[in-house]
Amino acid sequence: MNLVGRDFLTLKDFTPEEIDGLLKLAAELKEKKKKGIPVDTLRGKNVALIFEKTSTRTRCSFEVAAHDLGMGTTYLDPQGSQIGKKESIKDTARVLAGMYEGIEYRGFGQEIVEELAKYSKVPVWNGLTNEYHPTQMLADMLTIQEEFGYLKGIRLVYMGDARYNMGNSLMIASAKMGMHFTACAPKKYFPNQKLVAECDAYAKESGGTITLTEDVKAATKDADVIYTDVWVSMGEPDAVWEERIHDLTPYRVTREAMENAKPTAIFLHCLPSFHDLKTKIGKEMGERFHLTEMEVTDEVFESDQSRVFEEAENRMHTIKAVMAATLGA
Repeated sequence: MNLVGRDFLTLKDFTPEEIDGLLKLAAELKEKKKKGIPVDTLRGKNVALIFEKTSTRTRCSFEVAAHDLGMGTTYLDPQGSQIGKKESIKDTARVLAGMYEGIEYRGFGQEIVEELAKYSKVPVWNGLTNEYHPTQMLADMLTIQEEFGYLKGIRLVYMGDARYNMGNSLMIASAKMGMHFTACAPKKYFPNQKLVAECDAYAKESGGTITLTEDVKAATKDADVIYTDVWVSMGEPDAVWEERIHDLTPYRVTREAMENAKPTAIFLHCLPSFHDLKTKIGKEMGERFHLTEMEVTDEVFESDQSRVFEEAENRMHTIKAVMAATLGA
């Protein structure tokens, strides 16, 4: 696998063999981290981290991974850069590419990270856009692989709003890796039909399948993995909460849904999660709509089947693999 100089913008750009190679590298780097074996082969290099949307896991993962590889980081938050305000995306790409060996972008439209990559002479990595979240996918795939020992044939069910980055990216990753992906949601929350057709084509090559259904019981029957995400994404107005809660509460991940899956099934969530009222937004929405939990019950989130914190840790190991592979560590 030679990915040196490649951008990492969406898993659509990568073959199943390349994705598998990144997962193997991540597992190797994780083992070395646990054993205290240094991997700081990129000493002297630096990366820029552009965050138009803030994050705990993505920022920490990139910073720790870069540090472990021997690199320096510069964090640019929404107030710390002129990107798109006083300086065009094109000019920003050319300025940063002259100072850094790699650029991470986390923010809004996929077209922004695509334009950064177009005008950058160094690798650009997608830390999340409205449409795709490829670094999260590698963490998810590694977590599933660690749990079951394989990916091909795994039945993964995504419950909730499947129109945006998580639904899109899980469908792509599953189709590429020969998994059986199901989006379980009201029809108006199904993924874009054009992307579904693309993923159907990937699935035909890999032996996977794509299913869209409104039936929770049918979707979760004999599932290996049940996955969900918050119902309102960063940047969306508060006004959509009422509609989402009304439409998606029947698709909350509950003990009944988990019991309908295989006894060995696991629960995943990219985090943060509104599984209780211990956050500012969770408390506000709970009081407003008389809820104690939203996309997943606290019972499931805290259960023995939950792998959300192993999944969160794997963000760092898989991001390290992406940087190492594209920078030639």
